[in-house]
Amino acid sequence: MDYERTLSYLEQRGQEHLLKYYGELNEEERRILLEDIDHTNFSAVANLSLEQKKRGKLSPISAVTAEDIKRRYSQFESVGLDFLSQGKVAAVLLAGGQGSRLGFSGPKGMYNIGINRKLSIFEQQMNNIAEVNAITGRHFHIFIMTSRQNNDQTVKFFEENNYFGYPRDRIHFYIQDVAPTCDKNGKVFLDRKHRVSLAPNGNGGWYSSLVNSGLARILERDNIEWLNVYSVDNVLQRICDPIFIGATVLKRCRCGAKVVKKANPDEKVGVLCNEDGKPSIIEYYEMPDKLKNKTRKGELVYRYGVTLNYLFNIHDLNGTLVGKLPYHFAEKAIPHMEDGERVIPQEPCGYKLETLVVDMVKLMGSCLAFEVDREKEFAPVKNATGPDSVDTARELLIKNGVQL
Repeated sequence: MDYERTLSYLEQRGQEHLLKYYGELNEEERRILLEDIDHTNFSAVANLSLEQKKRGKLSPISAVTAEDIKRRYSQFESVGLDFLSQGKVAAVLLAGGQGSRLGFSGPKGMYNIGINRKLSIFEQQMNNIAEVNAITGRHFHIFIMTSRQNNDQTVKFFEENNYFGYPRDRIHFYIQDVAPTCDKNGKVFLDRKHRVSLAPNGNGGWYSSLVNSGLARILERDNIEWLNVYSVDNVLQRICDPIFIGATVLKRCRCGAKVVKKANPDEKVGVLCNEDGKPSIIEYYEMPDKLKNKTRKGELVYRYGVTLNYLFNIHDLNGTLVGKLPYHFAEKAIPHMEDGERVIPQEPCGYKLETLVVDMVKLMGSCLAFEVDREKEFAPVKNATGPDSVDTARELLIKNGVQL
């Protein structure tokens, strides 16, 4: 768009302030700014609403328990291995985060979890994948979602490490889509005089970003039916686990979620339960105290915490999610232009717009809760010290026979 058309476009949306410094810019900066504006989704900001949506009626969800899995292990495994051997399953790694909370300046997946040797989080997860490949004799596709901030470093790291022995043509990188940031009145921020302030659109954007990247052609070409989505945080992730796949398929669910029994009522994990009769994930800070602490026969009633390891049926993703994921407004301290200067606030001053994978689960309509042993499959690396930290993850890796 040219300046006049852009100004008219912005005036209709109450965002004409984005051209405030246009007269100070050179030709290249003007081009960049107009292009940023052209690619910005202003409709999300227009629907700015900070009201907490009232939760529906919550009830516990039944799960395929660890005991159930032992009983039907061979059946689940047979079906899962069949799907994997036919190439019907692929993996999606959510790796857009930085390791800043760990005191590390690079992509989180590059963080060295080793003690006496170098072992990055990426390498450990790829080692977990190699165990499945050894059983099936086949390498499934891995789609790695990065961010604008860490994409180049991530790609280079995989190249330098020879893709950890994985076939190059089976690993695909794509950058997560972004959404505008705004002040508390819904006015979109400028990050620089010639750049709109944009931020990754939340972990719920993993599928739309994949489609927008053009990589969906691989899904169609290779007749892939299921996507196993997992986060970079957990070094004990079991990815494309045939038992999980088989159970989800046999239970005729549109998606599956690996869950662990909560360590205590206050553990900071989302809880998979039913909301108005449909599977839903309630974040730990949303769960009412009365329900959070409720027990029956010595166990928490709402006990199944999600591990951010999901299995989604692609056909159902395409049929239910298009344009339906709501935006959430996360209050943040956002660097922005103010009176001609770029300020870096110390306190929250506006909102980042995020979509969440938990909303995807709810929209799917059916979700299998698949219980796993937390000591074998849940070692999140979220903090430098304390719970869910580098230290606790290392302890569990050692317990599982990983040489550090």
